[in-house]
Amino acid sequence: MRRVVVTGLGAVTPLAAGIKQTWRRLLDSQSGIVSTITRGPQFVTLPSRVAGLVPLGSRDDGRWQAKDWLPASEERQMALFAQYAVASAHEALQDAGWHPTKDEDLEMTGVTLGSGIGNLDEAYSTSVAFDRGGYRKISPLFVPRLLINLAAGHVSMRYGFKGPNHAATTACTTGLHAIGDASRMIAFGDANVMVAGGAESCIHPLAIAGFARARSLSTDWNDDPTSSSRPFDRQRAGFVIGEGAGVVILEELEHAKARGANIYAEVKGYGLSSDAHHMTTPREDGQGPYLAMRSALRHSQIEPRDVDYVNAHATSTALGDASENKAVKRLLLEGNGKQKASDINISSTKGAVGHLLGAAGAVEAIFTILAIRDGIMPPTLNLDQPGDPSEYFNCNYVPKVAQEHAVNVALTNSFGFGGTNASLCVAKY
Repeated sequence: MRRVVVTGLGAVTPLAAGIKQTWRRLLDSQSGIVSTITRGPQFVTLPSRVAGLVPLGSRDDGRWQAKDWLPASEERQMALFAQYAVASAHEALQDAGWHPTKDEDLEMTGVTLGSGIGNLDEAYSTSVAFDRGGYRKISPLFVPRLLINLAAGHVSMRYGFKGPNHAATTACTTGLHAIGDASRMIAFGDANVMVAGGAESCIHPLAIAGFARARSLSTDWNDDPTSSSRPFDRQRAGFVIGEGAGVVILEELEHAKARGANIYAEVKGYGLSSDAHHMTTPREDGQGPYLAMRSALRHSQIEPRDVDYVNAHATSTALGDASENKAVKRLLLEGNGKQKASDINISSTKGAVGHLLGAAGAVEAIFTILAIRDGIMPPTLNLDQPGDPSEYFNCNYVPKVAQEHAVNVALTNSFGFGGTNASLCVAKY
């Protein structure tokens, strides 16, 4: 089996447009979660009025405006989630120094980019326009801007990549599935280089209303947005919706070495599972996440005792965080695992950025890769008191402040509605 390494990173997040600024702000314990009430009257009436919004402004200041990344003609053709994906792919390709021109290189470079929900804004506004004005009110770009696979399509077209062109859409597991699937395409010889990740932009009243009706969102911290996302905390009360994109460049090891590429880390294993339990609620015993992590380590041929850090999916929901906590402790304490719970290092970066849905897994994989490179674990913000019960939440959750720690092997987890689970094992090369 061919080995797969990471050679480039790119991201647009609520902390910044650009991975360097995002990572710096994350390690400084800053938050990208803000109030949504300035976005229009419909947001004011919703029970959850906080979100992880990409900051607007100049690219030079680490902020987002489409014209800094895209010509006007392309901007009109793309949904916002696809714009975030294209911008992140551009940054990642620049970082990797991968600008192929030969046919054989273009044919062995592919793209796997997904989204959980995609362009909800367009679907909503076009439905209203059609209801009011009929056929002639529909834009000829409606369908291309709606399709989730168009993010991957736009990246492929922009750079002429003729390898696999694929889009995952598996709810909040999308970004990690995209990276894991891409790693296997390289391992099995379908490509030498893959542009992989996830993107999401659905901070829309309809989306927030839907998640709120499902009682999934944080509603207790509307007057204090930066305190609203509280993974593993006793007062956690729902997730905070976010937007953005994350993209990694994956590369076959010998290919990367031959061109002298910078190698961030190696993708060692990828595990998948299903809860087979409920549409939106995880199993309390954490069996699904456990099976995914166990599978990732089995493919990696790495023992649980050798895992230095887990980047948790933990979204700040009462049941979800508890379920994952059980799964991590079961995996890393059983058999030849860690000696005690306090030896387990686990954090959730959703305290800083919220839950980016289909982009979450990709952005969090990037944070995990950077933790390996820099020997530092990103913090879990707003963690005042772990629990409940506190005696079961007894791992090191890296509360509030980043911690220096050698990270040679890490797991990063993503789980989604429908009971779909994924875990990626990444290691120092």
